[in-house]
Amino acid sequence: MKPQFQRIGLIVKRRDPRAVETLRAAVAHLAPRDLSLHADGETAALLANKAVGRGDPGDADLVVAVGGDGTLLHSARLLAPRKVPLVGINAGRLGFLADIRPEALATSLDAVLDGNYVEEPRALLRAELARGNADAWSGTALNDVVVQKCDAGRMIEFETHVNGNYVCSHRADGIIISTPTGSTAYALSAGGPILHPVLDALAIVPICPHTLSDRPIVVNGDARIEIRMRHNESAAAQVVLDGQDHADLGAGDRVVIARDGEPARLLHPAGHDYFKVLRQKLHWGRDHESGMER
Repeated sequence: MKPQFQRIGLIVKRRDPRAVETLRAAVAHLAPRDLSLHADGETAALLANKAVGRGDPGDADLVVAVGGDGTLLHSARLLAPRKVPLVGINAGRLGFLADIRPEALATSLDAVLDGNYVEEPRALLRAELARGNADAWSGTALNDVVVQKCDAGRMIEFETHVNGNYVCSHRADGIIISTPTGSTAYALSAGGPILHPVLDALAIVPICPHTLSDRPIVVNGDARIEIRMRHNESAAAQVVLDGQDHADLGAGDRVVIARDGEPARLLHPAGHDYFKVLRQKLHWGRDHESGMER
């Protein structure tokens, strides 16, 4: 019986020496298996290993991405439309998404390749910028869509609408529309709730609102959320996707956010425990003197 994954794509944060060395270790471990390993030309040249061919990493049965959560966000957006599953090895600081530690990469990769894994579909968002009657810009996000000010010290003014219903007018530093995946990212820092990844929900989280009663709300995952920039002389603003892609906003612009068509497919070794990840990353339940979990 052929293994489920035979063509393995490789993605790495090339500017990070730790990530490159971790991927080299992963390649050395995978090379003896009867697998086809490939990466884009620049990554393949960086690895300088004859076991790694040149090719589109998305043209694979499975992609191994090494870096921080930013690398995973980029990879997930790239792979979701192609329905390619993704495994993340954490060479960054926090690692909510890239949750395999470098010291555990051999046993974790073996488990996944041997079929001992759990798959988590993670919803993506599509944001479309409408300017007048024209579509000016669009993109996808795994974590969040953020409308935020550009000028220090000045708030922006905007309205939120959900499924065509007016919700609220805001004066704030901005607003975050977060998936469950992104609920432990910027939205958490802004006071939003943690949403378990299996929930079909979105969080709408104001950033430093002028009115203190302007609080986060949670809506259904298939909601259509619209942010309308007010016609006034408010500060300059922009829409940002996963902290990576952005577009400038002007008065009268509308940002429409809804769930994208295909989810990202994240794979974890069998036994993955989301609550354990929360305890480790957020230091829950620790004795401050010993540093040990209770």
